[in-house]
Amino acid sequence: LPMTTRTEERIEEVQLEGLVALKIIKHCKESLPNIVTGVLLGLDVGTTLEVTNCFLFPSESEEDDENKEVDEVDGDSYQLDMMRCLRDVNADSNIIGWYQSTYLGSFLSESVIENQFEYQENLGKCVCIVYDPLRSAIGNLALRAFRLTSAFIAFYKRGDFTEAKLLQAGVRFQDILEEVPIRVHNSELSKAFLYDLDAERSLADPSRTEFDALELASGPMLEKSLEFLIETVDELSAEQLKFQNFQRSLQKQYSQQNQHLQKRKLENQNRKLNGLEELDIEEEIKQHPLWKPIAPPQRLESLLMANQINNYCEQLNDLAIQSFSKLYLVDAIRDGQDVHNERS
Repeated sequence: LPMTTRTEERIEEVQLEGLVALKIIKHCKESLPNIVTGVLLGLDVGTTLEVTNCFLFPSESEEDDENKEVDEVDGDSYQLDMMRCLRDVNADSNIIGWYQSTYLGSFLSESVIENQFEYQENLGKCVCIVYDPLRSAIGNLALRAFRLTSAFIAFYKRGDFTEAKLLQAGVRFQDILEEVPIRVHNSELSKAFLYDLDAERSLADPSRTEFDALELASGPMLEKSLEFLIETVDELSAEQLKFQNFQRSLQKQYSQQNQHLQKRKLENQNRKLNGLEELDIEEEIKQHPLWKPIAPPQRLESLLMANQINNYCEQLNDLAIQSFSKLYLVDAIRDGQDVHNERS
């Protein structure tokens, strides 16, 4: 990535070319169950980010399948070579973000945050597009764009993710990411082709895949999302337990220090009455090996887990709404069929 820091501006919309969306979908679907990433190219026009092209980062499995001679690919050099090739053919070569596949919405991690932070710090106006192939299989295109909020970037720059700094910054788990609306754009020729293709398909027998959106069996998706939610809640409980252990250790250390202080104060009073020199209590505490300051645990992981739990809950809510809508639709169709049968 270029190291020039640009002024960050607000992005209100991501205009995604239809061909780019198809390339992202194809790359993510063909690589299941592996998580894959790629680079987004395009232009920023005002408050709109226009994504006109993309290219993928090759994984190790892809290199083995294609029998490439290079064992390890340097991501930066590969990215620069691709941009150079795109410039040679007069294609857009401006990096405006990156994309990643996910598995039922479980994409938020420290590596993703670090990667997106580097993009926004170096490029300013950029996004991360996340595609979920499994959720898209039940009828909805699970393609979303995210970027880090300004408040979280300022907090992340400090590098101190302790509880005190977190409360001081006032950053909540909702303040980590902000979602940017995506609008899929197609050229007029593409629209004409789609209309023509739709007219031809309407004359033929409808295929089974046209009714995938009405599939009622959403139970596996709900169960898997619940499993992920339970696992993340357990991980968050483990992180909270670490923080509680830290608080207990800190309280125990304070209690021992207070007892020692009281003991030394009494001893100093006796030494003062006997005309002896008083002991330096503060210096003794500083040099005592058992009373070194206990490092507070970092709370960034807990913050990300809380955000991920919120994402799972929203996902479960959406799946439940879709399931109930389909069930009500099927129930209404059955009632209509019963009425028709009675009349006939």
